[in-house]
Order: sequence, then structure tokens, then C-alpha cells
Amino acid sequence: MGRRSRRRGQVRAAVSEYTDPDGSVLKLRDRLSEGTLRELRDLPARAAASHEDIFARRSERLFERLAVEWTIAGLPLKGQKGLLGRLRLADADTRAWVRATIDRHLREHQPEAADVT
Repeated sequence: MGRRSRRRGQVRAAVSEYTDPDGSVLKLRDRLSEGTLRELRDLPARAAASHEDIFARRSERLFERLAVEWTIAGLPLKGQKGLLGRLRLADADTRAWVRATIDRHLREHQPEAADVT
């Protein structure tokens, strides 16, 4: 059986859209799997890592798992590598908006995931 025919029966995950004050649209998956939640809770911390380093790493991993697409100035970014790269290049205000949006998104769609943020 070919790869294409196996994918036809898969159900796509529900996605929510959020628009920032500049008009950029961030699309996030509505749910995280139990395995992903466990991975985020158990994210290893190096002895030399500061609290800020651990927070940033967890935030990036959470963004990577939730983000599906980010349209900025009419240009959509879809690949995980591009999405994460764009987040890393974002200014402080944009990063704060993304973080607040993810927090609100998880509270609304998956309250049990609130402890990983």
C-alpha cells in the first residue's frame, strides 16, 4: 500500500487562528498529545542552565509543537524550521505576544497542559 493512500484516512488536527495588532496570523493546533506533554514536563535542564534558558527552551519547544502556520505581511510560513527561525528573529514585543497567545490558547483548548507553560 502506498504512502499516499495511507494518509487519506487521517483526520487533520483542529486549528485556531490568532491575529496580532499588526495583522499577522498565527495558527495553532488545538491539542497536544500526552507524549508531547510528558516531554515538555520532563525537559532536561543542564546544571549550568539559568532559569531564563530553561524557560526559553521550553517556550520554543511548545511553539514548535503547536504552530502550524504564521502569516506575516501576507507571506505564510509553514515548515517547522521556518516557523522556529522566525520566532527566534522576532522582536521582544512579538515574542511576548506569541507567548501570551500560546498561554491563552492552552487555557482555552487544553487546560491540563497549563503546567507545561
